[in-house]
Amino acid sequence: QVQLVESGGGLVQAGGSLRLSCAASGNILSINTINWYRRAPGIQRELVATITSGGSTNYADSVKGRFTISRDDAKKTAYLQMNSLKPEDTALYLCNADRILFTDQAMGTRVAVDYFGQGTLVTVSS
Repeated sequence: QVQLVESGGGLVQAGGSLRLSCAASGNILSINTINWYRRAPGIQRELVATITSGGSTNYADSVKGRFTISRDDAKKTAYLQMNSLKPEDTALYLCNADRILFTDQAMGTRVAVDYFGQGTLVTVSS
């Protein structure tokens, strides 16, 4: 099986910074596109940032210039550097992989599609 585990969330004052990590575990062969989503109370889930396997990135307008997504495939980890945080950035941040190729001892090579972690909570105080 595979897992995506987010970390790095916490409480920070407006204007501060946080760095979120998304670590993948399991017998992973490859991970395609990685996305960071966020979900705030009463608000629809929002796609915050995307990075493809080739390193191309895309950002929501609300975070452009403040957030940076990156990945280290050797470490099977993705990151979201968040600077100049605002109270409206408060949310549960979720890591997502659109396609994970992995091996399972019993079933051989398998694909996990649209796979989410459990999330890490970011709270920005004013």
